[in-house]
Amino acid sequence: MVRSLLCMALLVLINLPGMAWLYPEHRLITELAIRQLSTEKRQILEYIWSQVRAGHENRLSAFLINPEYGPDTEVLDLASWPAIAGDHSCSPEQMMEIILRSDWILKVDNIAERLRLDLARAGRPDQTINAIRNSDIRLQRADLEYATRAGANNVHFLLERNEVNEQVGEYFARSLAEGAPLNALGMYAYFHTRAMEKAAQVNRPDLTREQKSSILLAALANEAFALHFIQDSYAAGHVAGTWGSTAERKGTHDHYNVAGLEVETWDDQALVLTGDAYMRPEDAMLVAKAVRTSLEQFCSALANDPNDSAASPIDKEISPDSFDVCQNNEMPGIELDTALLDQVLMSTPKAGLAEGLGQLQRFRTELGPFIGAASSLETSTLNGGFGLDQNDKALIGSIEANLIVGLGLDGVMNKAGDGLAFIQFGWRQDSPTTSQFTDPNSTYQGSSVTSTIPGRSAYNLRIRLPFWLIPGDLILVAPILAWASPQTLQRMAVTAGNGGLIPWQSGISTAIGRFQLVLGREVGVSFYGIRRINESLIILSDNFSNAYLVTYRSTKWDFPFLEYQPTRTFSNTQSAILKIQMSIGVDVPSKVETLAPVAAEDIELKNVWYLSLRFGFQWRRYL
Repeated sequence: MVRSLLCMALLVLINLPGMAWLYPEHRLITELAIRQLSTEKRQILEYIWSQVRAGHENRLSAFLINPEYGPDTEVLDLASWPAIAGDHSCSPEQMMEIILRSDWILKVDNIAERLRLDLARAGRPDQTINAIRNSDIRLQRADLEYATRAGANNVHFLLERNEVNEQVGEYFARSLAEGAPLNALGMYAYFHTRAMEKAAQVNRPDLTREQKSSILLAALANEAFALHFIQDSYAAGHVAGTWGSTAERKGTHDHYNVAGLEVETWDDQALVLTGDAYMRPEDAMLVAKAVRTSLEQFCSALANDPNDSAASPIDKEISPDSFDVCQNNEMPGIELDTALLDQVLMSTPKAGLAEGLGQLQRFRTELGPFIGAASSLETSTLNGGFGLDQNDKALIGSIEANLIVGLGLDGVMNKAGDGLAFIQFGWRQDSPTTSQFTDPNSTYQGSSVTSTIPGRSAYNLRIRLPFWLIPGDLILVAPILAWASPQTLQRMAVTAGNGGLIPWQSGISTAIGRFQLVLGREVGVSFYGIRRINESLIILSDNFSNAYLVTYRSTKWDFPFLEYQPTRTFSNTQSAILKIQMSIGVDVPSKVETLAPVAAEDIELKNVWYLSLRFGFQWRRYL
């Protein structure tokens, strides 16, 4: 089991989703940029779109920006292309295959518009969290690679600056150099350059109409893919720097996206940026200016003198660029026009400093292994006692003290996720039941000695593990899939952490706390009487004339089904969590022996069923 948990954790931690602006935010930025184009450039872009659309009228909108765009739209416009790039495709070539031929991308587009409407209606943080949760669940169903695409590198992020006085030329050169780690600026420069190269070939006099249309399609695909990454470079969480552990990078990303980040651009403009799901109108307008400049350059390349492109060779197979940003980790080599690129890149924000003096404050999310302590108070109602004739309802209380070890995988996709896995072990003490085994018609004053179930103690074990479809399925398939299909196991683990294939176990945030259905996700087991001395109790005959002293062992199973989390605090390494759980349970007796009277026959005991309310506290120290 432990080995399976480690396999799943390693796969998820290595391949955390690294997306920036959400789909509707990407689309809005592109829409604003297109609307800001001059009439001349807008006409050139419309001409390109008309050529690209030929033969694909059923899939592509008649307009650059679909005036009838909504949650049930059945065509894609150009404004949607950069949103599909990077997050729902790994290369321009793959993006166009998906846009023109897949069915699921239309579902993604519809889900994105529903998300935009939900975010617009959200008035509280919990409503925003729920909107993102619902969207992620729908997106994962529509796009099976959504949660795991582009997770092996930091292509959506800016490289951190090495020193405070690093000059603009030095930083750009380091970001765009062949062999540099993939990063947002580098990928923008690469695909924008590829788009310009394609556009420059269009005016050759020896082209057929089909070749010209193919070149325009390839050029526009490359440019749309480039625009995704220039947009990403303005998201606050992607500016803060990519160094640190996975938990630090994720936590820092999430914090600055919400809290905002004061930055300075390379052309000395002071700004405050937000990030994914929290984009403000001023953020959108700022990023749209950079996108507009890029589109202007692209349109200008198309308007060049045909003699300038006559020497440019035409690819034997004219298609969008195939460089895969999900599978590669280093920048490819390409000849860049730095003067042209600087017109766009100079307005981008300066990235945060690398680790050391002057670094931005780092935050950590609850990812990775932890140790800790847990305690709880529990009150339960039970359907009588172990005796066959003991059917009076009763109450019982208990306390627990436990040590806990586990893996935190919370919030891998969003703040509603729950990938928590742990093993908890310790001690449990029960009070006597409120019911008595004495004759109810007698005047004897009952006590703990005469309780239906006297006070007792037990060794306690509790396990929590998310599941994909049925409880325990990840444990069963992990050893096989970790070797045969790691990506499948990764998708299953992320889906499990986000509520499962049938996402009824996803957390629901409210203004007063978080609710979650957890049946099958957690189980507790208490072992009574496994010490040297067994537990004992007194059973009366049905007419109260005889009493029997019985020893026994029992195993109590506890199955939480509803969880409420009113408070939760987290520092960079520690978390404190209060949870209230409702659960059902059953106590199964075993090894029953009658001690007195000596000649009495063995007494049969029955199972006892519980309905419990448990107040639990956990402290975790992340390693």
